[in-house]
Amino acid sequence: MKKLTMTIIAILVTCGLLAFSGNRLQASSGESGAKVLNLYNWGDYIDPTLITKFEKQTGYHVNVETFDSNEAMFTKIKQGGTNYDLTVPSEYMIEKMKASHLLVPLDQSRLHGMANFDPRFLNQSFDRHNTYSIPYFWGTLGIIYNDQKIKPGSVTHWNQLWQSKYRDDIMLIDSARDVMGFSLISQGQSVNTTNSAKLEAAKNKLDRLSPNVKAIVADEIKMYMVDDEAPLAVDWSGEASEMLAKNDHLHYVVPEEGSNLWFDNLVIPKTAKHYDAIYAFLNFMMEPKNAAQNAEYIGYATPNQKAKALLPKSIRDDRQFYPDQKTLSHLEVYQDLSPDKVGEYNDLYLEFKMHH
Repeated sequence: MKKLTMTIIAILVTCGLLAFSGNRLQASSGESGAKVLNLYNWGDYIDPTLITKFEKQTGYHVNVETFDSNEAMFTKIKQGGTNYDLTVPSEYMIEKMKASHLLVPLDQSRLHGMANFDPRFLNQSFDRHNTYSIPYFWGTLGIIYNDQKIKPGSVTHWNQLWQSKYRDDIMLIDSARDVMGFSLISQGQSVNTTNSAKLEAAKNKLDRLSPNVKAIVADEIKMYMVDDEAPLAVDWSGEASEMLAKNDHLHYVVPEEGSNLWFDNLVIPKTAKHYDAIYAFLNFMMEPKNAAQNAEYIGYATPNQKAKALLPKSIRDDRQFYPDQKTLSHLEVYQDLSPDKVGEYNDLYLEFKMHH
């Protein structure tokens, strides 16, 4: 998910699971018929009451372990020795996992909810025909502003963040791809560019943003914004929805010239053992009522259009989190770049952070 880092609760849950579920994961590894599902997910990225409901409804027991980055998940699965049945990579990581032969194709004949999805969120470039993945949540990168200090409508473009009047006013999410990305977009470039000169220009422009940057942080952005510590932030839509729920003065906008469109997706890693449980769970999560409940709990946008129809009108009609087609048409999905190019993005971003 993009990116709820693990909360203390999630960490405690993980530790508990490692303590008492580890043996069970190992014990069940060879039992393809065992009434078990091993889910490897981001921290706090599913409504726990849905897991309880699934267990009662099906008789399967769900073991949950959590990760805090796509890269950590990838490494754990590639190393082997695990028995995960399902995991939840973002779009670019699906490309990487496919290239490393870490995914099992979906048996479409066993899936009974694909028609529930908005066709706009299927057949994406990172997984044509949804051969390996089912969309779980989607969202955007955008700007959060506080209407007590920022006039509504005055920050609708990335370039406006560079205005001198916003000195020491902006919180940035600590993410190389996203920060480099909005700088690239502000210069009319693709978030997937591999042109070194364009990347250098984006970094140089970020250096000019430094006087306006109050801090570059992760989860702490939510606390700062909710407590009115800063008037502006760049963060993901799901994080923004949490902030807005706690402070009526906060608003979220996706710059109309473009931004990142991201997807988190359910996939079957090559470590999978319990296929009956896997398909039971996938079908359960695709049921509109369950997907709607999960979307309300998590706060991210659901790709399940029948689930969206069940959401409260205030959520489903909120253009901040369900933008119109015109806005969607200007969004770009991250592609999996070569290791060298990922390193170049990271190095330039670190230079900017040090300069800041």
